[in-house]
Parts: sequence; C-alpha cells; structure tokens
Amino acid sequence: MAKLYFYYSAMNAGKSTVLLQSSYNYRERGMRTLLFTPAIDTRYGGARIESRIGLRSGATSLSAGDNLLARVRTEHAADPVACVLIDEAQFLTPEQVWQASEITDALDIPVLCYGLRTDFQAKLFPGSGALLGLADTLVELKTICHCGRKATMNLRVDAAGHAVREGAQVEIGGNDRYVAMCRKHFKEAHHLSIQSRAPFSP
Repeated sequence: MAKLYFYYSAMNAGKSTVLLQSSYNYRERGMRTLLFTPAIDTRYGGARIESRIGLRSGATSLSAGDNLLARVRTEHAADPVACVLIDEAQFLTPEQVWQASEITDALDIPVLCYGLRTDFQAKLFPGSGALLGLADTLVELKTICHCGRKATMNLRVDAAGHAVREGAQVEIGGNDRYVAMCRKHFKEAHHLSIQSRAPFSP
C-alpha cells in the first residue's frame, strides 16, 4: 500500500540530493517518476531541482493554486507513474498536502515530500504542519551546526551575516541567506535566553 512520506530537516541537509537519488533508483528500474518543485523557487531558472553537490533534473513547477491530485491523475492515466517526489514541500498549501494524501490513498502511488519543518522564526510552514499531521512516515534528515551538534533551526542572515528576526516567512535563498544551527546557537545568535520574552511575535 502506498504511503505519504515527509523527509524534513534544517537547511543544507541534502534533501534535494536524496530526492534525486530516489528518483534515479526508480527510473533505473524502468519505472516512471514525477518530480515537482514550487514555482516560487526560481533559483535555478524554474522547473528544475538542483542539489548542492551538482545533481540536477527537470521538474514540473507547482503553483499554490494548482491541483496536485488532478495533475498526477492525468499523467498516471496517460502513462503509469510509480512515484511522485516533491522538493521544497514546505511551500505546499495544506490543501495540496491533502491532495498528496489522496494520491497515495486513491491512486496507490507513493508520494515523497522533502522540505523544511520550520522557518527562520522557528515557526512551522503551513505545508510542513499539514505534512506532520497527515504523512504516514516522518523521516528526519540530519545536518550539523558549526559546533558539531545536530542542526534543527534555520537562521536567516543579512548581507553582513547578522541574524534577521523579522520579515516575510518566505524569502528564497541559499547559503547567502540561511545558516543551519542547533537550537542553542540559534538562540545565541538572536541574544535569546530562557528568561527573555517570547522570541517572536505570534
């Protein structure tokens, strides 16, 4: 029986690398995969998934208003699909996450979602929150802080490398804008302590 998977991590844990490797494993066995990436992420020119180690593949752009289930159902009817893989899944809408669950339940196609759990203010992305609630299997992909501890937080930095505490939840960027950190050093970067007020407004 197909399942909905959510592979989550902080920045720079190799999520796109794992996604592309998983797709390759299916295709090597003659099985068709569908790759999706959010239209909002135009770092590589759009409709592409690229990893930091140089792996890359074309993908289908997915906008917030797109019906993921309808797209996959149409593709599957034309040519059977063995697996659906979604990069930057934190940008899915909650409705699209429900659609992903229907792909597994109604079409019996596994859906592998890869993304961040939380934003630069340690708040859940809507898509990630829905995946945490609906996914059959949750897998944490690990990366490390500069101190050697497991990194679980995403620090947004400005051009001078200083922590950014306010701003829009979505701001596309790579190593120039985000640093993966453990919780301790994330708090230190923001000069937060257990005695301080809530670090970010609701």
